[in-house]
Amino acid sequence: MEPLEIENRRRRRQNRRASRPRSDPPPFYRLVYRVVRRVPRGKVVTYGQVAAILGQPRGARAVGVALGALRAPRVEMVPWHRVINAAGRCSHRDGFWADIQREHLEEEGVRFDRDGRVDLKTTRWTGPRREWVTRLRSEI
Repeated sequence: MEPLEIENRRRRRQNRRASRPRSDPPPFYRLVYRVVRRVPRGKVVTYGQVAAILGQPRGARAVGVALGALRAPRVEMVPWHRVINAAGRCSHRDGFWADIQREHLEEEGVRFDRDGRVDLKTTRWTGPRREWVTRLRSEI
């Protein structure tokens, strides 16, 4: 390969990187945010449940990372507080502690027991319609 051709390729790669906005989250994060936005008020979903909806049954930690990466203005649009751990407890998220998450959920009518757990049998969101999940998985 000639030096000029190598230099042209390098410049094209740099231009592609520069043209993508830095504030734009990765595709998986955007899919997580789409699922979480569908959770209705007064309902909760677990990290693992979101991952399973996205076709990534072992991706609970990745869902947590995606929600932890939320910054303004998206943090106002995505109801991150509706996602809890599999034990039914609130988790802290990058500066927001579990008590703030609990306050948000209590404002929506979610009840906690003495141990700080949500009854997942009554409060868990059953998930989106099957057609929507199938369409969403094809985007991954």
